[in-house]
Amino acid sequence: MSICGLDFGTSNTTLGTIEGHAPVLATLETGETTIPSAIFYEVDGAVLIGRRAIEAYVEGAPGRLMRSLKSVLGTSLIEETTRLGRERTSFRDVIAYYLGAVKRRAEQATGRELRDVVHGRPVHFVDNAPDADRKAEQTLQQIAREIGFDDVTFQFEPIAAALDYERQISSEEVALIADIGGGTSDFSIVRLGPQRHNKADRAADILANDGVRIGGTDFDRQLSLGVVMPLFGFGSAMKREGLDVPSSYFHDLATWSNINRMYEPRVIADIRQVRHQASEPDLLDRLVRIVDEQRGHTLAMEVEDAKIALADKRHAEIPLEWVAPGLHAAIARPDLVSHTTQLAERIAARIKICLAQAQLSADDIDAVFLTGGSVRLAHVRKAITKAVPSARIVDGDTFGAVGKGLTLEALRRYGPRD
Repeated sequence: MSICGLDFGTSNTTLGTIEGHAPVLATLETGETTIPSAIFYEVDGAVLIGRRAIEAYVEGAPGRLMRSLKSVLGTSLIEETTRLGRERTSFRDVIAYYLGAVKRRAEQATGRELRDVVHGRPVHFVDNAPDADRKAEQTLQQIAREIGFDDVTFQFEPIAAALDYERQISSEEVALIADIGGGTSDFSIVRLGPQRHNKADRAADILANDGVRIGGTDFDRQLSLGVVMPLFGFGSAMKREGLDVPSSYFHDLATWSNINRMYEPRVIADIRQVRHQASEPDLLDRLVRIVDEQRGHTLAMEVEDAKIALADKRHAEIPLEWVAPGLHAAIARPDLVSHTTQLAERIAARIKICLAQAQLSADDIDAVFLTGGSVRLAHVRKAITKAVPSARIVDGDTFGAVGKGLTLEALRRYGPRD
């Protein structure tokens, strides 16, 4: 079949096809059906994606790494350019290259040309900005056609996850779908059941949809600002009384989609000038080293690794000896909670909005289906389940549920096309 479902995520991407009437995720890297949403431009012109892109960067290959590509959709960054060697390339073209490479890999893995796609999308690309939200979808649609898809339609990611979950149940129920990803947190309340699964029109079964532009990368940012960035001068004073070192450098360095801004020559020159006027210039020396060596993503990855480790352990350490001898940041789970509790509460607050849309009470929810990498964070999970205390908790395929559901939707919309 030429149909597929494409889940282009902030952190990871999957692409599903139909095999024997069932959704199957294509192998996009050796032995892997998920591929990190990362791209690395080597100085000699070669371009790597996924794990290989991250490995090349970590191994110190000269070039430019970009991650969290999806985060620029719906923002002014999408048409901005970034320097790649001697040339400048728009973020839009970066996304097109990445998705085109994913499509080609899936076609090679399945042995068929993929022409029709149901593309996943968050409930809101951008909060409280309908025009920007529409523009984000239009941009993705245009890119999909440019890379070779003929028919391009969209489905909300939590609805897709619901379709995957529906295959597991044997009786009708009302489910809250919580998809907490790298860039957004999305919720749907859906009426599901084996008798409804093959209905041509499921619009009446979708009782509510809502979401917020908060995801795993926001937890990374807050953890970085709270624990790591003070080691590089964030919050420190200037020599001139009453002034602090400008905070914008640290916010950009802690934000996946903004890290490459730090490597612009004018930004580096500004930081060097600030360093001469800072009360603690040794801290700014550390910042200068990170920017000079273009290791902002190394720092972000170490913060992310610590966050992930704290999902299972009470303590984690960020090794920073590569910045300065003996430098490290020790992080405990209470640090993660204290710096990100407000994010978890804002995510869970969307559930009340969904319940109001659906005209239901929390007790009317039979099950809550959890998917997306950030549901592994204990305080996020607790905030969600606390909102629907009587519901059965079901853990979905963390990174595959949305892709499989989009593929099921593609089969429903397009049929088994040759």
